[in-house]
Amino acid sequence: MSYFGTDGIRGPYGQLPITPDYVLKLGYAAGCVLKRHAAASKAHAHVQVVLGKDPRISSYVLEAALQSGLNAAGVDVLLLGPMPTPAIAHLTRAFHADAGVVVSASHNPFTDNGVKFFSAQGKKLDDQIQHAINAELENPSKMDSIKALGKSYRIDDAQGRYIEFCKSTFPYHRHLKGLKIVLDCANGAGYKVAPKVFSELGANVIPMFNAPDGYNINDNCGSTHIAALQARVQQENADVGIALDGDADRILMVDHCGRVIDGDAILYILATQGSAKPAGVVGTLMSNLGLEQALAAKNIAFHRANVGDRYVLAELDKQGWILGGETSGHILTLDKSTTGDAIIAALQVLAVMTERQCKLADLVVGLTSHPQTLINIKIANKTDPYAHPELAKLFNSTQQQLGSQGRLLIRKSGTEPLIRVMVEASDGDVSKQVAQLLANAIQNTLG
Repeated sequence: MSYFGTDGIRGPYGQLPITPDYVLKLGYAAGCVLKRHAAASKAHAHVQVVLGKDPRISSYVLEAALQSGLNAAGVDVLLLGPMPTPAIAHLTRAFHADAGVVVSASHNPFTDNGVKFFSAQGKKLDDQIQHAINAELENPSKMDSIKALGKSYRIDDAQGRYIEFCKSTFPYHRHLKGLKIVLDCANGAGYKVAPKVFSELGANVIPMFNAPDGYNINDNCGSTHIAALQARVQQENADVGIALDGDADRILMVDHCGRVIDGDAILYILATQGSAKPAGVVGTLMSNLGLEQALAAKNIAFHRANVGDRYVLAELDKQGWILGGETSGHILTLDKSTTGDAIIAALQVLAVMTERQCKLADLVVGLTSHPQTLINIKIANKTDPYAHPELAKLFNSTQQQLGSQGRLLIRKSGTEPLIRVMVEASDGDVSKQVAQLLANAIQNTLG
């Protein structure tokens, strides 16, 4: 059985697989696989793993379990403490480590947690390695001699290293002086480093939700609850608002009027007004039809991948492109970073603002989004709604009725027990009515 989803392993703390004993075994299995992989490639005999976490209360327990499992497998662990997920990806490469691991449940509530793995290149772990870890969990290797145990080391300057890396992606001849930025840190992993990045580049930073206590991560704050940021931007008469999620790999922005600039709008800005016109952009099945049409008007190719930054990255690699992302705010700029990074994405948008000497709102002129209605339906088990003939028939007939002026997307969440319903239409009332009809049908059928 595999517990790996589209973004590592995730679930409620205290339930399999997010229990200390299982995560201990996961650390040991991962360590054994990494050692065998290093030996087979004859790269080196000494294996190192970079380990970070977000500040939710259970992360400290699970970090210790992972660390113990990895050390038991003979792997040395470099401990970073609370750090954004993309920081772990960067520092894995910077330290020439064999892998990176982060304990986080991203935008989920504090009751959840998870484990994500990065390859030595700072990208999502290869499926081959992931499958090997699963196999090792099923048939664990015999424990090595006590002389083969690994050690752990605390990296005291991890935050400073990552801050400097983020700043290096901003044009060296520009600065953020004169910009007032309200920054929602989601009481998450970016609470220390994010304010420093923007303030050290000269911005007047007003941080909010930057005091994590282990329980308040994503609690009515961050990129999934943006109303407080919208209000604060207008209250402070700020130029821009930036919202991170719990592990700071996802970003939404707010203009001076309090209007949300989502992942689609950020992709549009970077594709059409960035320093170089991209060959193409990768979005997902959730990307708004308006983005596709706006990019076509600028002669920029657009491809859709399955939902999940893993799939966006795979399509970017396939096409040889560098820019892609999701409406939810995972933005990939592969010329700057190997994974989605909220701070770096924000810096690229701010670079366009300072270069063009204009407001954020001015940069999205030309992008007209079609009304979208999103409804999440909680279910007891991760069931595919298309496996039910009566639902599949309803979905197909609904798409036919919407025609070319609308889109329908029904999918299982890769990280939560949810069915996500998205309806897009040129008429907002139509999208709401259709989405609610489908949600009711799913609820009645699946419970």
